[in-house]
Amino acid sequence: MALAPVIEERRGCGRGARLAARLMRWFMRPLVTRLPWTPLTLRFAPLLDLGAALLAPPRGTKTTKVKGLGCAAEWVRGRGVPAGSRQVILYFHGGGFVACGLRTHRRMIARISQAAGMPVLSVAYRMQPKVTIRTSIGDCVDAYRWLLESHAPDDIVIAGDSAGGYLSFMAPLHALRDGLPRPAGIAALSPFTDLDIDVKIAHANAALDPFIPALRMRDMVRMCFPDAEPTDPWLSPVHADLAGLPPTLIHAGSIEVLRADAELMAARLGAANVPCTLHIWEGQAHVFQIFADLSREGLTAIKEIGTFARRVTAAAPHPKAA
Repeated sequence: MALAPVIEERRGCGRGARLAARLMRWFMRPLVTRLPWTPLTLRFAPLLDLGAALLAPPRGTKTTKVKGLGCAAEWVRGRGVPAGSRQVILYFHGGGFVACGLRTHRRMIARISQAAGMPVLSVAYRMQPKVTIRTSIGDCVDAYRWLLESHAPDDIVIAGDSAGGYLSFMAPLHALRDGLPRPAGIAALSPFTDLDIDVKIAHANAALDPFIPALRMRDMVRMCFPDAEPTDPWLSPVHADLAGLPPTLIHAGSIEVLRADAELMAARLGAANVPCTLHIWEGQAHVFQIFADLSREGLTAIKEIGTFARRVTAAAPHPKAA
């Protein structure tokens, strides 16, 4: 018998969240709608990470560059989080597979670190159009393999948002195929999980989402997944064999178009007997946690992510303690 996912609605949408949604609808959605998805224009997308240098992390945050991987990465420790913690989070940033990086997500990741009480390894995987999506997935698997050299798998939680949420599923799936052990848990924020864009276009939230125009997601798939079959299990999480995955937490906003992906992924995880909790946040937009400075619900969601990370890493005894 399939294990039904736990679906909970988080009520309440404050003024800050409503303001953030309006600003996105007025400024971000028109920009995303009109911006041409071509190899030339997308080569400038990583510049967003440089502009994000103005987003200072919370006071007391510590960052340390990581060497030895095929891509950029850094340790992020929120205020009061010790460097030698046994439990860690491996985080993959969002950005439509073409944008963002360490700087854009450092503030939110520092908050997640503090909420969980553990360091976060933030990975700036290589992105399209410079590399293929398989290279991006490979960078994330390599980061997990690197962590396993110093941490037990039961002490590692894999997390990510949007495109990084996609990678938070694909990295452990590919790692399991390579014979690596599964992590303790997965936390996915507004994850992209289904290459079939028609489902999102037909969803009621296609008209409500203040940030993502569903039609433009065809361009993203065309550019980042060229010639891919939407049902390819090694490129589409909802079509993969999910049975080996660990307990999973999924967050989605009630008005975002990727709510469709979150709900489908939760159902598929349940069908594979993977414990999954899906929280739908009333009135919230795509990856609302990154707007925690405006939205108190973002701070609450981050606390829940921290609680989940602590719970799943404490669920199994540490191998060395046996």
